[in-house]
Amino acid sequence: MKYFLFGIGLSVVGILLSIFLWGIDKAYLATGGIGVFFIIISIVLSGSMVSGDRMRANLATESAEDRKERNRTTLNSLLIGLPNVLIAGLLYYLIA
Repeated sequence: MKYFLFGIGLSVVGILLSIFLWGIDKAYLATGGIGVFFIIISIVLSGSMVSGDRMRANLATESAEDRKERNRTTLNSLLIGLPNVLIAGLLYYLIA
């Protein structure tokens, strides 16, 4: 929940920053960029962008503690990015 609230805070900062820089018409750009950035980080850290052989090798060589830490980091970065993308979509729908 802490990371979801952090994502909402980043979204508010992104909205305020984009309003000051570009105006209300482009308010969705900063929050969408932040959201996409954190979702891409989540995808890369999850290891889902590798082939099946590489994923099997990675799972065989990492410990349970490392896997748990990787999954936690993946989920946390997703929780930061998700509210940003949702708010960007909402702003795009309402403003544009």
